[in-house]
Amino acid sequence: MTHKTHKFWLKITAISIISYALLFFLGTLKQTQKPIEIVLDISSWPIDELQNYDSNSTVFLSALLGGILFGWGILIWFLSTKIYDVAPEQIRKTVLTSLISWFIIDGLGSIFSGNFNNVLANILLLLVLVGPLWSPVKE
Repeated sequence: MTHKTHKFWLKITAISIISYALLFFLGTLKQTQKPIEIVLDISSWPIDELQNYDSNSTVFLSALLGGILFGWGILIWFLSTKIYDVAPEQIRKTVLTSLISWFIIDGLGSIFSGNFNNVLANILLLLVLVGPLWSPVKE
């Protein structure tokens, strides 16, 4: 892939992660919890409305996860805009490694918590987030 394509896709990846971060952040406010409840319900298929934000610990975890995801998305954005031109292949490998690490830990956690269907959804999400980053940079 070309530098331009990789830089563009790094931004797509960053925006996607930041979008999830904002959904989890909105889960901390009672009036904006519904979108993340829907995402969680889909992730823990079947859709049965058992995933909710009734517990204060769920709201707190949502705040923590939103913050971590937001920081991760911002990091990828700045890697694409501030450092990529200096070390394109290293940035590609770094982001790719972080995405695969997320996938493994999230997947294992999903399996251990009885939400195997989330692994299937994460496969699709991983493919979207990685996109052309699988291919090395071509000069």
